[in-house]
Amino acid sequence: MPTLLKATPKLPVKIGSQAFVDEQARYFRWMHENAPVCRGKVSVMSAALVAGYEDCHALLKNPRMVRDRRKAGNRRRSPFPVPMPKSVKVMMDNMINVDEPEHRRLRTLVHKAFTPRALARLEQRVEAITHELLDAMATTQATTQTTTQTTGKHNRVDLISAYSLPIPVTVIQEMLGVPPEEMPKFTKGLRAMTQGYNLFSLMGMLFLDMPRLIRVIEAMIERKRQDPDDDILTALIHAEEAGDHLSRGELVSMAFLLIIAGYETTVHLITNAVYTLLMHPDQLDQVRADPELLEPTIEEVLRYAGPVQGTKPHFPTEAVVIRDVEIPRGTMILPVLGAANRDPAVFERPDQFDISRPRVKHMGFGQGPHYCLGAALARLETKVALRNLFARFPDLRLAVPPTELRRQQMPLWSRFESLPVAL
Repeated sequence: MPTLLKATPKLPVKIGSQAFVDEQARYFRWMHENAPVCRGKVSVMSAALVAGYEDCHALLKNPRMVRDRRKAGNRRRSPFPVPMPKSVKVMMDNMINVDEPEHRRLRTLVHKAFTPRALARLEQRVEAITHELLDAMATTQATTQTTTQTTGKHNRVDLISAYSLPIPVTVIQEMLGVPPEEMPKFTKGLRAMTQGYNLFSLMGMLFLDMPRLIRVIEAMIERKRQDPDDDILTALIHAEEAGDHLSRGELVSMAFLLIIAGYETTVHLITNAVYTLLMHPDQLDQVRADPELLEPTIEEVLRYAGPVQGTKPHFPTEAVVIRDVEIPRGTMILPVLGAANRDPAVFERPDQFDISRPRVKHMGFGQGPHYCLGAALARLETKVALRNLFARFPDLRLAVPPTELRRQQMPLWSRFESLPVAL
């Protein structure tokens, strides 16, 4: 007889709380040792949390799991406890929130931009962008050398704002044809939307930040209609105008998703990789000595410290049993990918970073039909960024003690607010 979900243990802290953000690995261990399927809270919402690798893998490929909660018997599209403004409702129907066949139709429209052949053409541009940024960092280092010698203070820079962020922002800006002056509005807006996850910040995101960004997108689309170019956004506009591909709302939500998702994960993958390697200098030495190790290193970073530790909520269209726990129809289920990537049944010494680990497929980019469309692009940008950064600054190190670094207080993310480094 399966155990009812309400009878399972409850995660001791709220997902997204400061305690959880600071000690994710500890709570992942708690789940594996005490309750691979348990109850939890995400802000003001209750959810079933799933930690096991095989369980998450099966869940993400289960056709009985949907992202549109209305298909699972819920009356409202949004799980948020407050009504959404009309300007934001359209955003709920973006590619990562809809199910088949709508998801496949939307994904097909942009898939060509992320094929291996398309990405191969981008590598040279990524190389150029990284060298431009590294040149700027080196120039700053040279101009402050006198101050360094006088005061004894090392040249210090925030790696995120100086390097990790501009790389993917520039790439996605050029791919989509977003005017350079518009991109800061998206980076600033995303930052405002990720300042914690309480009811106050949730209201600000729904009623201020997202409507503001939607208005920017709508104006940008209208300009593209008048002055088309050879970019993804113009191609999507033409698809919408054909009348049988994208609706007007889908066009707005697709543009928003591609702009935001096109850079924000990669920013923190680059940052987390640098931090993790600096904290494991023996393995960083191996990577410096043999750049061929960069690819397995990035895969181990995605497993050990990936920027995405969970997925969008899933909802069962009928009652399901996972690990002998019965989860009722319509219940919010969160596959905790960070915990799955540290499942001791799959990964030996899961809490240790080891770039020589035998290759086991992690879930750093998800799994199933919603597997991250931009995974190959993120890997490419990270590989080039790491190779050139460590070659240019072989003495790179943290400029502050690790205990002084702050992480973004968001559910199931692993992302730093900043990463001060000494060049």
